[in-house]
Amino acid sequence: MVRVGLISDTHGLLRPEALAFLQGCARIVHGGDIGDPAILETLAHIAPVTAVRGNNDQDDWASALREVESLRVEGVVIQVVHDLSGLRVEPGVRVVVSGHSHKPLVEERDGVLFVNPGSAGPRRFKLPIALGELDIRGDEVSARTVRLDAEAGWQTCS
Repeated sequence: MVRVGLISDTHGLLRPEALAFLQGCARIVHGGDIGDPAILETLAHIAPVTAVRGNNDQDDWASALREVESLRVEGVVIQVVHDLSGLRVEPGVRVVVSGHSHKPLVEERDGVLFVNPGSAGPRRFKLPIALGELDIRGDEVSARTVRLDAEAGWQTCS
């Protein structure tokens, strides 16, 4: 089984709890609104990172990031985008990872698993601080999001 860590909307804040959760991942996907290139460098010390540019990633360093990325992990094709609006899911994609809304979500639609890990950065409104993971075995995939809680550890959101 391959564990893929999912994180988004850090907005310049990489929490120690997020780093602890991502330990042991074979790969990390960042769904945009990174806020600071040091976040990608830190994540890369854990596992290879695939990241997309979010609407708030406007500084020069972010110009190297694409708005949409695709990767294959074992037999699963993953498409990554910050904002789902206007997304055209490519043929063969099994999972779409997004960010932007700050709301954790795991939902299957027409055979495609849509996962938004939520926001791991500064709290927005009353939304949880969250991230997620994919567990991939061959061409089978499952996903969950978890709420970060500094005192009690992680709580599954979905």
